[in-house]
Amino acid sequence: MSYLAVEHLGLQFGGLTAIRGLSFTVEQGEVFAIIGPNGAGKTSVFNVITRVFEPSAGRVTLRDREITAIPRHRIAEAGIARTFQNIELFESATVIDNLLLGRHRFSHGNPLAQALRLPSACRAEDHSRGKVEEIIDLLDISPYRNSPVAGLPYGVRKVVEIARALATEPELLLLDEPASGLNPEETRDLAFWIDDIKNDLGITIVMVEHDMSLVAEVADRVLCMNMGGVLALGSPEEVRAHPDVVAAYLGV
Repeated sequence: MSYLAVEHLGLQFGGLTAIRGLSFTVEQGEVFAIIGPNGAGKTSVFNVITRVFEPSAGRVTLRDREITAIPRHRIAEAGIARTFQNIELFESATVIDNLLLGRHRFSHGNPLAQALRLPSACRAEDHSRGKVEEIIDLLDISPYRNSPVAGLPYGVRKVVEIARALATEPELLLLDEPASGLNPEETRDLAFWIDDIKNDLGITIVMVEHDMSLVAEVADRVLCMNMGGVLALGSPEEVRAHPDVVAAYLGV
Protein backbone atom coordinates (compact mmCIF):
# COMPACT_ATOMS: atom_id res chain seq x y z
CA MET A 1 0.00 0.00 0.00
CA SER A 2 1.46 3.35 -1.07
CA TYR A 3 1.53 6.33 1.25
CA LEU A 4 0.04 8.71 -1.34
CA ALA A 5 -1.76 7.36 -4.40
CA VAL A 6 -3.17 9.33 -7.32
CA GLU A 7 -5.41 7.07 -9.38
CA HIS A 8 -6.72 7.83 -12.87
CA LEU A 9 -7.08 11.50 -11.99
CA GLY A 10 -8.91 13.83 -14.33
CA LEU A 11 -9.65 17.54 -14.14
CA GLN A 12 -11.60 19.60 -16.65
CA PHE A 13 -12.65 23.23 -16.86
CA GLY A 14 -15.38 23.34 -19.46
CA GLY A 15 -13.73 22.19 -22.67
CA LEU A 16 -10.21 22.46 -21.24
CA THR A 17 -8.57 19.33 -19.85
CA ALA A 18 -5.94 20.15 -17.20
CA ILE A 19 -5.29 16.57 -16.01
CA ARG A 20 -6.04 13.40 -17.96
CA GLY A 21 -5.86 9.86 -16.56
CA LEU A 22 -2.97 10.66 -14.22
CA SER A 23 -1.73 7.91 -11.88
CA PHE A 24 1.32 7.80 -9.63
CA THR A 25 2.29 6.85 -6.09
CA VAL A 26 4.54 8.43 -3.46
CA GLU A 27 6.19 6.37 -0.75
CA GLN A 28 6.44 7.59 2.84
CA GLY A 29 9.65 9.47 3.55
CA GLU A 30 10.65 10.23 -0.02
CA VAL A 31 11.08 13.44 -1.96
CA PHE A 32 8.98 13.16 -5.09
CA ALA A 33 9.39 15.84 -7.75
CA ILE A 34 6.91 16.75 -10.49
CA ILE A 35 8.38 18.51 -13.50
CA GLY A 36 7.12 19.44 -16.94
CA PRO A 37 6.61 22.33 -19.34
CA ASN A 38 4.38 25.26 -18.42
CA GLY A 39 0.73 24.26 -18.64
CA ALA A 40 1.46 20.56 -18.09
CA GLY A 41 -0.96 20.41 -15.14
CA LYS A 42 1.55 20.25 -12.29
CA THR A 43 -0.01 22.84 -9.97
CA SER A 44 -3.47 21.52 -10.82
CA VAL A 45 -2.41 18.23 -9.21
CA PHE A 46 -1.60 20.11 -6.00
CA ASN A 47 -4.93 21.93 -6.20
CA VAL A 48 -6.79 18.62 -6.41
CA ILE A 49 -4.81 17.07 -3.54
CA THR A 50 -5.53 20.09 -1.32
CA ARG A 51 -9.19 20.18 -2.41
CA VAL A 52 -9.02 23.57 -4.12
CA PHE A 53 -10.41 21.82 -7.22
CA GLU A 54 -12.88 18.96 -7.41
CA PRO A 55 -11.56 16.26 -9.76
CA SER A 56 -13.60 15.27 -12.79
CA ALA A 57 -12.46 11.67 -12.47
CA GLY A 58 -10.31 9.43 -10.29
CA ARG A 59 -9.31 9.77 -6.68
CA VAL A 60 -6.43 10.58 -4.33
CA THR A 61 -5.71 8.54 -1.20
CA LEU A 62 -3.37 9.27 1.71
CA ARG A 63 -2.58 6.30 3.96
CA ASP A 64 -5.48 4.54 2.19
CA ARG A 65 -7.90 7.34 3.16
CA GLU A 66 -9.60 9.02 0.23
CA ILE A 67 -8.71 12.72 0.33
CA THR A 68 -11.20 13.61 -2.37
CA ALA A 69 -13.97 12.65 0.06
CA ILE A 70 -13.05 15.06 2.87
CA PRO A 71 -14.06 18.74 3.20
CA ARG A 72 -11.55 21.37 2.06
CA HIS A 73 -11.16 22.86 5.53
CA ARG A 74 -10.07 19.48 6.91
CA ILE A 75 -6.98 19.17 4.70
CA ALA A 76 -4.60 20.56 7.34
CA GLU A 77 -6.08 18.19 9.93
CA ALA A 78 -5.39 15.33 7.50
CA GLY A 79 -1.69 16.17 7.79
CA ILE A 80 -1.19 18.03 4.50
CA ALA A 81 0.43 21.45 4.09
CA ARG A 82 1.53 23.36 1.00
CA THR A 83 3.24 26.44 -0.34
CA PHE A 84 2.26 28.39 -3.43
CA GLN A 85 3.90 29.66 -6.62
CA ASN A 86 2.94 33.18 -5.57
CA ILE A 87 3.78 33.79 -1.92
CA GLU A 88 0.66 33.81 0.25
CA LEU A 89 1.66 35.48 3.53
CA PHE A 90 0.13 38.21 5.69
CA GLU A 91 2.58 40.94 4.73
CA SER A 92 1.66 43.41 7.47
CA ALA A 93 2.24 40.76 10.16
CA THR A 94 5.62 39.71 11.54
CA VAL A 95 7.35 36.46 10.67
CA ILE A 96 6.53 34.88 14.02
CA ASP A 97 2.87 35.91 13.77
CA ASN A 98 2.64 34.33 10.31
CA LEU A 99 4.07 31.10 11.70
CA LEU A 100 1.71 31.15 14.67
CA LEU A 101 -1.17 31.33 12.18
CA GLY A 102 0.04 27.96 10.97
CA ARG A 103 -0.80 26.58 14.41
CA HIS A 104 -4.51 27.29 13.97
CA ARG A 105 -5.38 23.62 13.52
CA PHE A 106 -4.32 22.83 17.08
CA SER A 107 -6.60 23.51 20.01
CA HIS A 108 -5.56 26.28 22.38
CA GLY A 109 -8.53 25.80 24.69
CA ASN A 110 -12.05 27.14 24.46
CA PRO A 111 -12.62 30.89 23.93
CA LEU A 112 -13.39 31.47 27.60
CA ALA A 113 -10.16 29.80 28.72
CA GLN A 114 -8.21 31.90 26.26
CA ALA A 115 -9.95 35.14 27.26
CA LEU A 116 -9.29 34.47 30.95
CA ARG A 117 -5.73 33.29 30.27
CA LEU A 118 -6.35 30.07 32.19
CA PRO A 119 -3.30 27.83 32.76
CA SER A 120 -4.43 25.27 30.16
CA ALA A 121 -4.67 27.94 27.45
CA CYS A 122 -1.30 29.43 28.42
CA ARG A 123 0.36 26.01 28.27
CA ALA A 124 -1.09 25.38 24.81
CA GLU A 125 0.09 28.79 23.59
CA ASP A 126 3.57 28.23 25.04
CA HIS A 127 3.74 24.87 23.29
CA SER A 128 2.84 26.47 19.95
CA ARG A 129 5.43 29.19 20.40
CA GLY A 130 8.03 26.56 21.23
CA LYS A 131 7.23 24.66 18.03
CA VAL A 132 7.45 27.86 16.00
CA GLU A 133 10.84 28.69 17.51
CA GLU A 134 12.12 25.23 16.55
CA ILE A 135 11.13 25.88 12.93
CA ILE A 136 12.71 29.34 12.99
CA ASP A 137 15.97 27.77 14.14
CA LEU A 138 15.75 24.92 11.61
CA LEU A 139 15.35 27.30 8.66
CA ASP A 140 17.77 29.90 10.02
CA ILE A 141 15.34 32.85 9.96
CA SER A 142 15.91 33.95 13.55
CA PRO A 143 17.15 37.46 12.55
CA TYR A 144 13.77 38.12 10.91
CA ARG A 145 11.60 36.78 13.74
CA ASN A 146 9.97 40.11 14.61
CA SER A 147 10.19 41.76 11.18
CA PRO A 148 7.07 42.49 9.12
CA VAL A 149 6.96 40.22 6.09
CA ALA A 150 6.43 43.13 3.69
CA GLY A 151 9.96 44.44 4.28
CA LEU A 152 11.77 41.14 3.79
CA PRO A 153 13.78 40.09 0.72
CA TYR A 154 11.93 37.79 -1.68
CA GLY A 155 14.10 34.78 -0.85
CA VAL A 156 13.45 35.14 2.87
CA ARG A 157 9.71 35.37 2.28
CA LYS A 158 9.85 32.09 0.35
CA VAL A 159 11.49 30.45 3.36
CA VAL A 160 8.92 31.98 5.72
CA GLU A 161 6.14 30.40 3.67
CA ILE A 162 7.79 27.00 4.01
CA ALA A 163 8.15 27.66 7.74
CA ARG A 164 4.45 28.47 8.10
CA ALA A 165 3.57 25.22 6.32
CA LEU A 166 5.84 23.32 8.73
CA ALA A 167 4.11 25.00 11.68
CA THR A 168 1.03 22.90 10.92
CA GLU A 169 3.14 19.79 11.68
CA PRO A 170 2.31 18.09 8.38
CA GLU A 171 3.06 14.53 7.38
CA LEU A 172 2.93 15.48 3.70
CA LEU A 173 4.43 18.76 2.48
CA LEU A 174 3.64 20.08 -1.02
CA LEU A 175 6.15 22.63 -2.30
CA ASP A 176 5.05 24.53 -5.42
CA GLU A 177 8.16 25.85 -7.20
CA PRO A 178 10.12 26.53 -4.00
CA ALA A 179 13.25 27.64 -5.90
CA SER A 180 11.42 30.11 -8.14
CA GLY A 181 13.04 33.54 -7.85
CA LEU A 182 15.90 32.33 -5.64
CA ASN A 183 19.55 33.01 -6.40
CA PRO A 184 22.05 30.10 -6.58
CA GLU A 185 23.12 30.48 -2.93
CA GLU A 186 19.51 30.51 -1.72
CA THR A 187 18.77 27.45 -3.85
CA ARG A 188 21.69 25.59 -2.27
CA ASP A 189 20.34 26.46 1.18
CA LEU A 190 16.91 25.23 0.08
CA ALA A 191 18.40 21.86 -0.88
CA PHE A 192 19.86 21.49 2.63
CA TRP A 193 16.53 22.44 4.24
CA ILE A 194 14.59 19.96 2.12
CA ASP A 195 17.02 17.29 3.25
CA ASP A 196 16.55 18.32 6.90
CA ILE A 197 12.76 18.39 6.56
CA LYS A 198 12.82 14.87 5.14
CA ASN A 199 15.42 13.30 7.44
CA ASP A 200 15.08 15.24 10.70
CA LEU A 201 11.32 15.85 10.71
CA GLY A 202 10.33 12.69 8.84
CA ILE A 203 8.06 14.57 6.43
CA THR A 204 7.23 13.23 2.98
CA ILE A 205 7.70 15.90 0.31
CA VAL A 206 6.14 16.34 -3.11
CA MET A 207 7.44 19.33 -5.02
CA VAL A 208 6.72 20.97 -8.34
CA GLU A 209 9.95 22.45 -9.64
CA HIS A 210 11.60 23.79 -12.81
CA ASP A 211 15.14 23.95 -11.43
CA MET A 212 16.55 20.61 -12.59
CA SER A 213 19.75 21.01 -10.59
CA LEU A 214 17.68 21.16 -7.38
CA VAL A 215 15.53 18.24 -8.52
CA ALA A 216 18.62 16.15 -9.29
CA GLU A 217 20.08 16.92 -5.86
CA VAL A 218 17.10 16.28 -3.59
CA ALA A 219 14.54 14.11 -5.38
CA ASP A 220 14.32 10.34 -4.95
CA ARG A 221 11.98 9.99 -7.93
CA VAL A 222 10.71 12.32 -10.62
CA LEU A 223 7.45 12.46 -12.56
CA CYS A 224 7.50 14.43 -15.79
CA MET A 225 4.06 15.60 -16.91
CA ASN A 226 2.96 16.83 -20.29
CA MET A 227 -0.53 17.82 -21.42
CA GLY A 228 -2.02 16.64 -18.13
CA GLY A 229 -0.60 13.11 -18.19
CA VAL A 230 2.50 11.07 -17.40
CA LEU A 231 5.37 11.52 -19.82
CA ALA A 232 8.08 9.76 -17.79
CA LEU A 233 8.60 8.46 -14.26
CA GLY A 234 11.81 7.28 -12.62
CA SER A 235 15.01 8.49 -11.01
CA PRO A 236 16.20 12.04 -11.80
CA GLU A 237 18.86 10.63 -14.13
CA GLU A 238 16.39 8.37 -15.97
CA VAL A 239 13.81 11.09 -16.46
CA ARG A 240 16.31 13.76 -17.52
CA ALA A 241 17.71 11.41 -20.19
CA HIS A 242 14.32 10.20 -21.44
CA PRO A 243 13.91 11.15 -25.13
CA ASP A 244 10.26 12.18 -24.69
CA VAL A 245 11.25 14.52 -21.85
CA VAL A 246 13.99 16.07 -23.96
CA ALA A 247 11.51 16.55 -26.81
CA ALA A 248 8.89 18.12 -24.52
CA TYR A 249 11.36 20.67 -23.14
CA LEU A 250 13.27 21.42 -26.34
CA GLY A 251 10.38 21.15 -28.75
CA VAL A 252 12.02 18.62 -31.08
